[in-house]
Amino acid sequence: MRKFRRVAGTTAVLAVVALTANACGGQDSAGSAGGSSEIHIGAWLPLTGATAAYGVPEKAGADAYFKMLNAHGGINGRKIDWTVKDNAADPQQTVQIARELVAQDKVVAIVNANGTSQAEAAFPYVLNQSKVPVLNEVGGAENWYEPPRPGLFGTQTLYEDQAAAVAAWAVQDGAKKILVVHSDPAAFVNVAKQVEPVAKEVDPSVEVDRLPVKYQTTDYTPVISKVKSAHPQAVILILTSPEAAAFLKEAKLQGLSLPTYAYAPVAAESTVSLAKDAAEGLKAVQLVKAPSDPDPAVKEFRTAMAKYEPGQDAGFLALWGWSNAKVFAEIVKTIKGPVTSQAIIAAYQKASSIDPGVSPEMKFSASDHLGTRSVQRVEVKNGVWTSVGDFYTPPARN
Repeated sequence: MRKFRRVAGTTAVLAVVALTANACGGQDSAGSAGGSSEIHIGAWLPLTGATAAYGVPEKAGADAYFKMLNAHGGINGRKIDWTVKDNAADPQQTVQIARELVAQDKVVAIVNANGTSQAEAAFPYVLNQSKVPVLNEVGGAENWYEPPRPGLFGTQTLYEDQAAAVAAWAVQDGAKKILVVHSDPAAFVNVAKQVEPVAKEVDPSVEVDRLPVKYQTTDYTPVISKVKSAHPQAVILILTSPEAAAFLKEAKLQGLSLPTYAYAPVAAESTVSLAKDAAEGLKAVQLVKAPSDPDPAVKEFRTAMAKYEPGQDAGFLALWGWSNAKVFAEIVKTIKGPVTSQAIIAAYQKASSIDPGVSPEMKFSASDHLGTRSVQRVEVKNGVWTSVGDFYTPPARN
């Protein structure tokens, strides 16, 4: 049986329930009331700050989908009005934004937002007090879905399952000694800890060690020296994209050549653009197909990005946003009558088979609010992320 961790809450940040009942009530009659011609939804995204490299393309991808959808009549004749506000990846700012989106902008749902701790900070007000659903958030933790929280539905394979996938991949490729290089914050540590049990489940003789690195460090010279001293046969990176690029560049500079694997946040265009040829051969798991994939659904994405978001990179992160927007739209299309917060929640609970084309099929129910555990293998070949095989479910974790 799987054991689920409990993530420390950020309730100290959450003393924000001072709005009156009138201020936060009535969401079901505001954002898409009865005959309204719009469905008003919102999101918080890091459009500035250290993680803007994630938020900006994620917004562009969802924007492209919603613009394309609206150009073709919207959802059952109703246009999507998606209000996005910059939280700079800050939990306190996210709480304030949540209050604005719900109480002032009257959104019926938060869709395709970004950040785990940021969302946690806003949950008490959005989910518990206002009863507004949070859908397809990029980020998440196991305790979001076990047990399922009312109004919270996810489309992202958990980071822990991503770690399980790359652990099994490295062992299946023949590695007997694996070194997990990870940032030092607790969230990264927890993901890194998932590698060893899965690796040993595949091959009990495998050795797994972990090497913590100070978060957002730029000097990887001593890190690579420590990696060389450990003599691993493979390395798994649980880092941000810029950190992974710094690791790869320094490894090449010091003549270290090892099979290297990573989880989805590393599988970004920024990793390749920053690391350049040092990224060649990097293997990772992803939540979506490679943006270069010839699949018709991915081609539709590239075409829409060129038309509706010209100048924006049609990469993995934009494809995340596109996929999340599409899942939301496909589910809301099934609603008969007013598109309210409660109607959206009910529709998600009945969405047993949603195929976005660019990401795994999503299956939700009243008791299962996480749409998928599947991932896609990708690899840098000739400077481009390329899909390897098809979506699959990683090994179960104990």
